[in-house]
Amino acid sequence: MIPTITAFETSPDRGRGLARDMRVRWALEEVGQPYDVRLLSFKEMKEPAYLVLQPFGQIPTYREGDLVLFDSGAIVFHIAERHAGLLPSGANARARAITWMFTAVSTMEPPVVEHGMMQIAESREPWFEARMALIEPRVRTCLAQLSAYLGDADWLDGAFSAGDLLMISVLQRLRSSKLVDGYPNLAAYVARGEARPAYQRAFAAQLAVFQASQG
Repeated sequence: MIPTITAFETSPDRGRGLARDMRVRWALEEVGQPYDVRLLSFKEMKEPAYLVLQPFGQIPTYREGDLVLFDSGAIVFHIAERHAGLLPSGANARARAITWMFTAVSTMEPPVVEHGMMQIAESREPWFEARMALIEPRVRTCLAQLSAYLGDADWLDGAFSAGDLLMISVLQRLRSSKLVDGYPNLAAYVARGEARPAYQRAFAAQLAVFQASQG
């Protein structure tokens, strides 16, 4: 059965691959699973019919037969469990890859998202500089710790896994701030992820949606 995911009809990231449907697209491409996409307007995302599927009115959702999932991390985890290619076969290596999945979305992503939202929504507020002075060091600390762990390895724990997919997706959200550029091994890590054919296919697909929305 071909799953259907939801995505923005007109993405606020302007096709840069930062919307969270991108990580689900990437996971599906990595495992070779065809999928359909249901595009939604911001209005449709807040309507009762959609809130039954996604109580918080966000994208993406994932529907496969009677199964409906939401939250991009949970969806990627489901894909990785159902298909070969995103989790190692060994029990211990698999557990470590899952640990990195959770680390990406629960340790790294919250301060990264807060940093990005401040730049978008609060850059002209009088408290911006004082708050950024608190938030940016948290992001830099996380980056320094991740950089130290990664060292000169290509991926976080042996072969590429769903942990890398989610971690790279989080690091991409810092692109406009250039903070990742201060850690050459992390910049190279992100570049390796973006060079993967599955990523390239997923990026092209979501970019085509945005370009079509612009007429």
